[in-house]
Amino acid sequence: MNTIRFLPDECVFPPDSKVREAARMVEDDGYVVLEDVVDTGHLAVLRDRMLEELPRILARPDAPYNFNDTNVQQDPPPFPPFLFRDVLCNEVAIAVSRAVLGDGVRNGFYSGNTALPGGKKQPVHADVGQLWPSLETATPAFGLVVNVPVVDMGPWNGATELWPGTHRDTSQWIGGGPPRIAEELLVRWSAAFPPFQPEVRAGSVLLRDIRMWHRGMPNPSSQPRPMIAMIHWSGWYESERIRFPRSAAPFLEHPSLRTAVEWVEVPFDHTLHGVAYDYAPAIEGRDV
Repeated sequence: MNTIRFLPDECVFPPDSKVREAARMVEDDGYVVLEDVVDTGHLAVLRDRMLEELPRILARPDAPYNFNDTNVQQDPPPFPPFLFRDVLCNEVAIAVSRAVLGDGVRNGFYSGNTALPGGKKQPVHADVGQLWPSLETATPAFGLVVNVPVVDMGPWNGATELWPGTHRDTSQWIGGGPPRIAEELLVRWSAAFPPFQPEVRAGSVLLRDIRMWHRGMPNPSSQPRPMIAMIHWSGWYESERIRFPRSAAPFLEHPSLRTAVEWVEVPFDHTLHGVAYDYAPAIEGRDV
């Protein structure tokens, strides 16, 4: 597994050698785990709040399930005291993103997913395909997903399955149809590059190319597994905006990372954000 550990002082000024190595891993294999770069005390605050809010999200008649009802989109609270700069503007993650994407990196997403206790797999899919169809060779990366687990994550509680190297596959492209990967492609890729579920400790960050194939996996534990997600885009890529109150401004200021913000002047309920994706409830005992 591609893992690089950072010492406390390196989280403030990431060494060029480690940043270059992390960037190489992302470019070659599609992912890297940056260990010990987030304060676990901050994550404990987020964990407790997200678990407290989860029943409200699940009680929605339009609960934002992703593919099945054991994986749900869940936004972390976007206001103080639940905002932390080492999550929103993590120096190590930003340094690696700049090394891969170039200057002008922009965050265009602040949400997450929670794996609920249960035994369902998502279909293997890519969040975003290649920029254009019929490419002979994949372009350089233009977006990186920044996953921040708020609890230790592994096969024991539904860690996302990763398919290394698939960011280079050119069979999927933006606007080219459903994101599910065809079975014949899965067979071909898994023979050469077997998929796996990474073990990622709380305090670490998982960076992956947004084109990389992956899927949510069963959570055999009795506890939900929350994970925060951001997306670092190349500066030229047009992304959605994130709703934040003005009180969030000090947590978003960074010389190397812009945040695509929609400032909201009145209180809003972030637990109402998100819509179901490729999900239909069971009918007459069958999943449809």
